[in-house]
Order: sequence, then structure tokens, then C-alpha cells
Amino acid sequence: MVVLKKIKAATLMETLVATVLIVVIFMVSTFLLNSLFNATVKNNTNAVRTHISELVYLSVHDKLTIPYDDEFENWYISIEKVDKKLIFEAQHKETNKTIRVEQYENYNGQ
Repeated sequence: MVVLKKIKAATLMETLVATVLIVVIFMVSTFLLNSLFNATVKNNTNAVRTHISELVYLSVHDKLTIPYDDEFENWYISIEKVDKKLIFEAQHKETNKTIRVEQYENYNGQ
């Protein structure tokens, strides 16, 4: 017959401490990931860059009147002619972040 060895069991206090440590680590990691995702979403400029590309296309094909002002989501977009360049500028209303694209007026896509 097999003799069973006595195994030491964890006390209730040790179990509670381990549970609290796991919960605290989970909470800290959740807050960290949340702040990273918020920063990524806040700094995402893909939509406004796509809109500026559309405006460049329209200006090349003479579908826009210059000077041009527009609002796109939380961005204020303006197009001005300086010398022989068209300057596309987008400024975020809340963060004042600016995106600037310069395009020669006689650009034909080549």
C-alpha cells in the first residue's frame, strides 16, 4: 500500500495576499494599456491626411477655388497660393497640431 505524504497547504492569509497582488498587477497593466491606446487614437492623423490628399487631387484637376477653407472632423483646413505653390495646412482645434503639405500649382501627376 502506498503511503501518502503530508502536503503543506497554503493558509488563508497567503491566498488573500496572492489574490491582492494579482489584482493590483492587473489594474496597473489595464491603466497602462488604456493610456497607450488613448494616445494612439489621439495622435492618429490618417483620416485628415487622406482628406488632404483628396484636396490635392481636386486642386490639380481645377475642382477647387483657391483660397479654400474647410472643417474636417476636429481639423481646420486651409489652402493658400504662395508664389507658384499651393500650401495645404490642417490644424487641430484642440491640440493645435499642424500638418502642412506643399504642392506646385502646375503639378500634373508625373
